[in-house]
Order: sequence, then C-alpha cells, then structure tokens
Amino acid sequence: MRDRGAEVWPGVILSLGIAVLATFVGHAIPVAGSALPAIVIGVIIGLVRRPGARLRPGVAYSSKFLLQFAVVLLGAQLSLGSILVVGAESLPVMLASLIVCLLGAWWIGRVLGVHRRLRTLIGVGTGVCGASAIAAVSPIIGALAGEVAYAISVIFLFNVLAVALFPLIGHALALDPHAFGLLAGTAVNDTSSVVAAASVFSTAALGFAVVVKLVRTLMIIPISIGLSVLEAKRSAGAGRLTVRRVVSFVPWFLAGFIVVALLNSIGAFPQSVHDPLVAASVFLIATALAAIGLSTDIGAMRDAGWRPLLLGAVLWVLVTATSLAVMIATGWVGL
Repeated sequence: MRDRGAEVWPGVILSLGIAVLATFVGHAIPVAGSALPAIVIGVIIGLVRRPGARLRPGVAYSSKFLLQFAVVLLGAQLSLGSILVVGAESLPVMLASLIVCLLGAWWIGRVLGVHRRLRTLIGVGTGVCGASAIAAVSPIIGALAGEVAYAISVIFLFNVLAVALFPLIGHALALDPHAFGLLAGTAVNDTSSVVAAASVFSTAALGFAVVVKLVRTLMIIPISIGLSVLEAKRSAGAGRLTVRRVVSFVPWFLAGFIVVALLNSIGAFPQSVHDPLVAASVFLIATALAAIGLSTDIGAMRDAGWRPLLLGAVLWVLVTATSLAVMIATGWVGL
C-alpha cells in the first residue's frame, strides 16, 4: 500500500488542486458548478503539458477509483421518505421523459452516426442527472476521457439555456410553483442548474424541484445495472441470465451508493456528518473530472464533430416536450 501510495500521490495531488480551483469557480458562478470548470482546467493544463510518467498513475487513479467512490457518497443525498412522497407525484413525468430520452439517444444517435459510448453518456446525462449520471456509467461502458469531456460540455450548454428559458416557459404557461418544480426537476440536468432555474422562477418552487431532481438520481441504479448486463453480453457473448449473474454485473460502487442511500434513509447520518458527505461527493467528482480533463484526447473530441452536440439539443427538446405533455395529460398544467 505504501508503494502504491507513493506511485499515485503526485497525480492525485494535481487533480485535487484543480478541483479546489474549480470549486472556487463554482462558488463564484453557481450555474457552472464545479464539474465543468474542473474538466476545462484539466484539459487546458493537459494541452500545455501532458501528464508525464510520474503523474499518470495518480491521474488514472483519480479518474477511476475516486470517481467511483464519489458515486457511493452521492447516496447521502437521498432518503426513503422523500423518495416515496415525491416519487409518487413525479413518477409518470419522470419515467416518460427518461424512456423517451434513452430511446431517442439510441435511435437518433445511430442515425447521426454518434459512437455508442458517447450517445450513451449524452443520453443518461440528459435523461437522469447530468454529470453525476455520466460519472456513474462511464466506467461501466469503458468511456474514453474525450467522450466524457464532450458529454459533460454538451450537458452544460443546455443547462445554461435551461436556466434562461425554463422560467420564461413556466410563466408563459402560468405554472404554479409546485408544477414548475416538477418541470425543472425532471427536465433540467444538473442539480446546480435546477436550483438556478427554480430560484429565478420562484423561491417557492425551489424545494420541490430539488427533491424531484434527487429522486430522479435513483434512475442511475436500473440504468447502470442494465448497461452492465449489456456490456457483459457484448464482451462475453450471450448467455442465460440468472439472478445470480445479473447481481454479479452490479458494480461495487453502485452497491455502495444503494447502501449509503439506505443508511441515510434510516437516519444513520446526523446533520453534522450528512452535509460533509454531500460536499465530499461533489468535490471528489470535480477531482475525478479534473483527472479526466488532464488525460483528454482533444483530437478525438474534434473528430467527433458537431453530431453529438446536435444529439444533445434534440434530446433536451424531447425531454422538455415529453415532461410538459405528461404534465398536461395528468392535470399538472391547465390549458
């Protein structure tokens, strides 16, 4: 362990330093969060000077293990009570928009010629919860650093547009704060952007929007298990799926996410512990994304071209339109 620590600490220290800087940027510009600044700073440093042999082990460690550990800590944001109450109200809108988004990512992404891994990242980032969902599924599908960077950049662009446009849409449709909270929570990607959009619309919309968004995060679990099964079948060939085999596909960090969420539901974490856990998950995601930025292949992003951006735009519109359509059908929006 001592030898391993000596090998990885230089790259980990560099990634942590970038994450600290990105956190300051996120506090200064809340809508940006810390994830995008971390990956952008990492990319810029990597362009100036690629990590050498001394830094590479720690950068790789940060981009994989620290990312997975951050996903485990994300479970501290969820509680069983809020899941049951908010889930019952928002489930039809949430499931409809998620299904449309994932099917759209699969079909439209194929039509546009977007690589399977990249269209998966953009699909789950748009349909579930932005950078957190991308962080959760990227190790499962073996996504490249450039693909992760591109997907997060696409998600961020439409987060910014959502903060500007969603309050206007909400006022144009005369949505009450509760209804707008549901729309923002199901159709805006990252939590920071949900907070920003709801705050612009109405302070009363903020609480419900955030809880809907956190419940939406739970969709990471079935999606990750499904992707694990698909990746296993793709790499090892088709075989009979037993319960034991499916359980074996569940990544350790996803199991940890569920355990932490259950512990939080039964009140195992006092407030003095809960808040630091949530902050640590956000900071570790920034650290991991800084490492991904350091190892990003800009040439691969350039080769991907404009098609992934178009895919992100189409999926964003589809999710928003589907959420509104289901809200109208279920009486949340009166016309």
